[in-house]
Amino acid sequence: MLQIYRCLTIFFFPFAQLLIFCRVIFNKEDKIRYKEKIFASCFRPKRNLNKKLYWFHVASVGELISVLPLISDINSLNKSVDFLITTVTLSSARLVEKKLNKYNNITHRYFPLDTKRLSEEFLNVWRPNLIFFVDSEIWPNFLFKIKENNIPLILINGRITKKSFYRWKIFPDFARDVFSNFDLCLAASEESKKNLENLHVKKLIYIGNLKFTVKNKKEVFETLNIEKLNKFKTWCAASTHEGEELLALKAHVEIKKKYNNILTIIIPRHIDRVSDIQKLSKKFKLKSQILNNNELINPNIEVLIINSFGVLHQYFNYCKTIFIGKSFIKKLKFVGGQNPIEAAKYGCKIFHGPYVYNFKEIYDLLNIHGISEQVADENELSKKIVKNFKTPKELDEQKLNWLEIHGDKILKQTMKELHTFIN
Repeated sequence: MLQIYRCLTIFFFPFAQLLIFCRVIFNKEDKIRYKEKIFASCFRPKRNLNKKLYWFHVASVGELISVLPLISDINSLNKSVDFLITTVTLSSARLVEKKLNKYNNITHRYFPLDTKRLSEEFLNVWRPNLIFFVDSEIWPNFLFKIKENNIPLILINGRITKKSFYRWKIFPDFARDVFSNFDLCLAASEESKKNLENLHVKKLIYIGNLKFTVKNKKEVFETLNIEKLNKFKTWCAASTHEGEELLALKAHVEIKKKYNNILTIIIPRHIDRVSDIQKLSKKFKLKSQILNNNELINPNIEVLIINSFGVLHQYFNYCKTIFIGKSFIKKLKFVGGQNPIEAAKYGCKIFHGPYVYNFKEIYDLLNIHGISEQVADENELSKKIVKNFKTPKELDEQKLNWLEIHGDKILKQTMKELHTFIN
């Protein structure tokens, strides 16, 4: 089966190249560094052979943020280590540049396409001593080549959903061979642990989801924007997908019957949709503003549409009430949900729809502690928001302490399991 997979990757490689070229045209890839994904000559290794190199591969922003505390702890424990971080998306590369530019021992590159030749070349030029794949990043050519080179390989925060499990089970022998390449698997949830067990991994442990270990930074807006926001009753619809802005605007109209100074802040998951959201706002006869970086908020608006990367935490820090998207789209039923932990750690009350499959265990836990709550439609959402407006934002210290203790425990136990690999 491995040979068939390798033949397929060779056959589809030109089409993958063409797709990446098209994405460059539409500004979905780095216009210069996209070559790192498809040309071995562009790997640009930055390697000090006198130091060990630990390679972390993540797909996108959420996975990257989840391993930053772990990288920080390993870096503090062992100063003679360099780190290579590979990601897939443009937004994750920007986040690395923003969050990790203070470290002189961390290098970022884009992850190459999973072909036999590119995986061989990448490992030959970088020569990592320890490799972490994060979440659901399972790339057979790379995994087999890593084991051929006898490099320790760990799956961190491993997530195998029911849907992906059934896909792997179509080829049970191949799945067993692929997952046996990992020397250690740390599952992200009980469901993932069960699915990984059925895929016959060697050593499997469930500690908890690493996303709980992320520390929040209390960043705030410019003073002038704070003054303007303070004149409104504000709530935030975050990480929304197409269709959920309609829900948010309908909720806004209902809330407006109670509060004339209501401000709805919309932060779409994909900011290339901000113009469409503004057009939708106009259909409701609502005054809106697309807010770019370093701009001031207009004083006479009703809907604020955020056109910036990496600013969610500022709005979580300011707002008391958050709706988190990718939870009302029925067609995304089996991939629904966005990570609610960051908002929870800022003391927000979180509302969400019924489709949170990707983060079900996390939402279940937050629901038990009264931190998050499911709503059925815009009417229920608007009523819950109005109710939440009646009291000021007072951070529940007991809940916040529980979140911090829970995260610290997961990080500490994860470091303990990694002890034999990182020393």
